[in-house]
Amino acid sequence: PDIRLLLREGQSLLVQVVKDPLGTKGARLTGHLSVSSRYLVYMPKNNHIGISNRIEDSARQNLLKSGLADALAEVMTEPEDKVMQAGYIIRTAAEFSDYHDFVADVRYLKRLWRALQKKMAAPTVPALIYEDLNVCERTMRDFVYPELEKIRVDSHSVYERLIKFAKEFIPEFVDKIEVYDSSRPIFDLFSVEDEITKALGRKVQLKSGGSLVIDQTEAMTTIDVNTGTFVGKRNLEETIFKTNLEAATALARQLRLRNLGGIIIIDFIDMKSEEHQRQTLRTLEKAVEKDKTTSHVGGFSDLGLVQMTRKRTRESLEHVLSESCYVCDGRGSIKSAETVCSEIFREILREARAYENSRLLVLASQSVVDRLIDEDAGVVADLQELLDKQIEFQVEPVYTQEQFDVVLS
Repeated sequence: PDIRLLLREGQSLLVQVVKDPLGTKGARLTGHLSVSSRYLVYMPKNNHIGISNRIEDSARQNLLKSGLADALAEVMTEPEDKVMQAGYIIRTAAEFSDYHDFVADVRYLKRLWRALQKKMAAPTVPALIYEDLNVCERTMRDFVYPELEKIRVDSHSVYERLIKFAKEFIPEFVDKIEVYDSSRPIFDLFSVEDEITKALGRKVQLKSGGSLVIDQTEAMTTIDVNTGTFVGKRNLEETIFKTNLEAATALARQLRLRNLGGIIIIDFIDMKSEEHQRQTLRTLEKAVEKDKTTSHVGGFSDLGLVQMTRKRTRESLEHVLSESCYVCDGRGSIKSAETVCSEIFREILREARAYENSRLLVLASQSVVDRLIDEDAGVVADLQELLDKQIEFQVEPVYTQEQFDVVLS
């Protein structure tokens, strides 16, 4: 229907941001509200109970749905609770949860939704009604797992917030949270800085000696797998196969670390064996199963490429921590000194035709001036003779290799 039939100017709408702005694309909004807890998503406009499609075992699905139904029966006992008897999605994190876990989550969602209803009743437009947990609390909610031994925090205020959060939602982790107050930075202790540097790099080395080359564009991400010094005991095909298997596991980790989303094209090293291709795909599929973000892996194309998709959630690590290079304007490369010198010669010819001065001064970077007075000295001499003008050079330390000026002197 025509949007003018649904909305009118000045009308107030209650909406939720479901996708953050990415690049030039604005935020995506919805009128179907939802709020999340550790194991559940509550959607007041829905009337059913669903379950994450990553929980595939039918017996487990039935057990979880039964546990949630029992929890709802215990918590939703007041007349006004009737509307909250349905409208839930059981999250992947709930796969091994039980009735008691659901009771805690349902109680939390009940308190949260009641508080939001009061805010929604009389808001000052525009107004922020609710926002998701901060990054520390969200990490606690979504990424802790039973085998985790310790959670170290180097901030007393964050520690207090996490203790409060854990007591309410994951009490079994309270004793695992501790303050790190050593003089040595916590990033140094766990080599986090090194991992960030690697995750921002274009090339990722594999243990076998091979490598991944990862390039991001607005349209897609491409990953090229290269073989290295590793030599198979039997033949080249074995070398290629083992490198591709290692690359499949490594690139899945890089997708998570870098938070890469959208279309991803993988160029594995060419394999002649169809069985090797199938095993490489299975390894990749198994590796991305560990990722909480939804992914889909396609097969090998006629060109030997694998296309996969990964749901975009937030900005990639590169976009969060980096900015476009002012020297190359984000291209990832700059013009060579040879190319810049050629541009300077053409500019000299233009200036010589326009002005009658007998001297021209070229301002350029050190590398360009070095080439002008060395490799290109013959060209400079020919130009001086042709134009009957003296050409001088001056190094400008602040100039990038691509910058130059030809001025009258």
